[in-house]
Amino acid sequence: MTGTPNPFFQPVSAIELPRFAGVPSFMRLPYLTPADAEYAQVQMGLVGIPWDGGTTNRPGPRHGPRQLRDLSTMIRAGNPVTGVNPFVTVNCADLGDVSPNPVDLMDSMARITAFYSKLKARGIVPMTAGGDHLSTLPVLRALAADEPVGFIQFDSHTDLFDSYFGGNKYTHGTPFRRAIEEGLIDPKRMVQIGIRGTAYNAEDVEWGEAQGVRIIRIEEFFARGVDDVMAEARRIVGDGRTYCSFDIDFVDPAYAPGTGTPEVGGPTSFQAQQVVRALMGLNLIGADLVEVSPPFDQTGNTAWLGVSLMFELMCVLATAMAARAAG
Repeated sequence: MTGTPNPFFQPVSAIELPRFAGVPSFMRLPYLTPADAEYAQVQMGLVGIPWDGGTTNRPGPRHGPRQLRDLSTMIRAGNPVTGVNPFVTVNCADLGDVSPNPVDLMDSMARITAFYSKLKARGIVPMTAGGDHLSTLPVLRALAADEPVGFIQFDSHTDLFDSYFGGNKYTHGTPFRRAIEEGLIDPKRMVQIGIRGTAYNAEDVEWGEAQGVRIIRIEEFFARGVDDVMAEARRIVGDGRTYCSFDIDFVDPAYAPGTGTPEVGGPTSFQAQQVVRALMGLNLIGADLVEVSPPFDQTGNTAWLGVSLMFELMCVLATAMAARAAG
């Protein structure tokens, strides 16, 4: 995995084609479908889930993958801090979007699970661009079908509520309660970082803590600092298979206003980079970046931050893949 890079899977260089030119794909990588011969060589697949069927207030994350692709043309190949070039470490490609059903929530989730089950069967590690946070549940149904995974969540909300609107069990405020109930996440290997904001009640937090979920509120995050908090997160998930989900509303809306449920008093964009870099060395099997909502992102800065964090996650994922391959 770390040998001579496959030239087919290298991003298009801006020295050869200006960033504003060409059809955008994630990170300017080749776009592939299962009908393409090179698909069999893909090791990390970048996938869009253009769906916000679980959104309860401001819609728009269904447009996130397209905007993230466009802004990702600004990403270069090397990480100057970690020294990782994910495009050299593993074969990466844009595998397109899951096709959701915009009028049927349950069918959309079934389609997402089926798509990711095929990736898992091929041994492809997914890096996902959402989509609202309910998108993560059907992804986990595929990746964690055999055994529960550890889970690190960067978010301003727990998404551990039981139901909304007269007993509806599936919204972007409920996915991780369902994932725990379905045995997809091991709650004792789950940590949520950045939780804040006004609340309806404490039911979500109380239920999560009763299951063993470690919930780190923003006040504790700032009091202890990135290094200390992330050291604890690493201890919680340990060496086992772990998934990372990054809701862009983890970041303060001064830096990421383009999201459906912004909460003030959050981390900076630099702190967001720091927490992702602190995942290096964990046994990550996939990751997602969700809740970028272009209708509320007038400058494009939220999407730019989102793809920058996707690149950081790709560096961590590629390193974990190389470590597994090395035995």
